Amino acid sequence: MAAASRSVLLQRCIVAPAGRHSASLIFLHGSGDSGQGLRNWIKQVSHQDLAFQHIKVIYPTAPSRPYTPMKGTMSNVWFDRFKISDDCPEHLESIDVMCQVLTDLINDEVKSGIKKNRILIGGFSMGGCMAMHLAYRNHQDVAGVFALSSFLNKTSAVYQALQKTDGILPELFQCHGTADELVLHSWGEETNLMLTSLGTYGMQLTAEFEE
Repeated sequence: MAAASRSVLLQRCIVAPAGRHSASLIFLHGSGDSGQGLRNWIKQVSHQDLAFQHIKVIYPTAPSRPYTPMKGTMSNVWFDRFKISDDCPEHLESIDVMCQVLTDLINDEVKSGIKKNRILIGGFSMGGCMAMHLAYRNHQDVAGVFALSSFLNKTSAVYQALQKTDGILPELFQCHGTADELVLHSWGEETNLMLTSLGTYGMQLTAEFEE
């Protein structure tokens, strides 16, 4: 797995802090998008960049790979899925490889002087799922996790990892639109209930809008 991570160098779109850099936010895009595309979308809906005085915002781009739900078409995705459903096995091989690649990104921030408890990890749709795998299975000492319109499969390795954990977990912010027809609101709700039962805490927000 380490060899695979060394062969992948993620493109990164970065919004530098206005002042002294003392924290970092890693924001993962959804399937088929890019780091720059996610940044542009945020600027479009909020009419401004996601920018902070002391936080560096990092939008990495997933490498292109064959994506099974698109019949093997190449797409910028963090991992493969057997299908877009919460009721099927996870494609753990591709998830674990990308966890190592993104661990390299976290380590780069640590090497630059940012403590792990000053690093936030989150994402939109598939990016939120990837963030939960990354944080709750590999980096439980990060500052927090956020997942927007995201879900975990019913037998997710995240749940299995949390069942073996008795320490303090990163806080979770999760939100989901009720009109989402691709990633069903019920999948996000079930994910939140499972994570809460396994010791995560934080905030869940439901909004009545489409993605």
